[in-house]
Amino acid sequence: MQTLLYHATTIATLAVLAVLLAGLWNMMRGKSPNLSQKLMRWRVGLQFCAILIIIAYAWVTH
Repeated sequence: MQTLLYHATTIATLAVLAVLLAGLWNMMRGKSPNLSQKLMRWRVGLQFCAILIIIAYAWVTH
């Protein structure tokens, strides 16, 4: 279980980073503000999931 949560933490963190960079890239291009908003909402949701996974990992390891 610990290994699964460790890898899930890594994947969740990389997903947050990818959506953050995609949102920033879209804002820098200035094309679609609606897409930027949608990406930033996805980022917040992914951050929430990543935090829950990190808490679960910390709980399992200690």
